[in-house]
Amino acid sequence: MADITIERVTEATPELLDAFNRLIPQLSRSAPALDEATLHDVVSAPGNVVLIARDSDGAIVGSMTLVTFRIPTGLRAWIEDVVVDGAAGNRGVGTALNREALVRAAAMGVRSIDLTSRPSREAANHLYQKLGFKQRDTNIYRMKLE
Repeated sequence: MADITIERVTEATPELLDAFNRLIPQLSRSAPALDEATLHDVVSAPGNVVLIARDSDGAIVGSMTLVTFRIPTGLRAWIEDVVVDGAAGNRGVGTALNREALVRAAAMGVRSIDLTSRPSREAANHLYQKLGFKQRDTNIYRMKLE
């Protein structure tokens, strides 16, 4: 992990757009490509902390979004869209991204952090458990609004 650095991005740059459009298909085949305006909205949204991982050459090899929001029972957070470039696997990128998100969330006073991960993403699920996330006994429901 010594060759991986994590940074928060606050600006939608061409480099960032290229990186997201390279990384996101590795996470979801159905997600549309990002355009500059959408990336700007994501990066500048008040509740979003967009983190990227760079390797020793400065290349972006991973990303995630920490989403925070206040509800009546406290400040909560979700970790979303964690993706590590397949070529950078087994180098601690996912661990470094998640640890940085946890540190930032704790510093903000977040009471709990949730995330979801498909069962088929075995390495990711193992990582989350290793970091201390516990599987909840709950149902997640989704309704598509079209």
